[in-house]
Amino acid sequence: MKLRIRDNSIRLRLTRGEVDTLRDAGLVGGRTVFPAGREFQYVLESSPAVVSPGAFLSDSVMTVRLPEATVLAWATTEQVSIHGEQLLQDGDTVSILVEKDFTCLAPRDGEDESDMFPHPQAESAGD
Repeated sequence: MKLRIRDNSIRLRLTRGEVDTLRDAGLVGGRTVFPAGREFQYVLESSPAVVSPGAFLSDSVMTVRLPEATVLAWATTEQVSIHGEQLLQDGDTVSILVEKDFTCLAPRDGEDESDMFPHPQAESAGD
């Protein structure tokens, strides 16, 4: 799972296997290890208890929760992304975007794309 954070924007991109794991187990995650044994974890969770996407931070773990029905529809169709806005207490918002990770149109050295989704424009790129 790839994570991109920029200001109040969170973007997660998942491979086919990760989408399947989220659909079947309800949870997929990753981590980055820092010096002195510290780590940052990020978790994507499918939950029947939520009605809209939300992000939460606790003890160096960022959890993004998505409605279970939304995840099931996304995982079993050609739908590319799930997007939501979470209202903060100060009136600002956090933008949450969860996407299927596509293969690149141009090959990249050293990048394993075997578990990525086929790029929708790949067929027309050769035309």
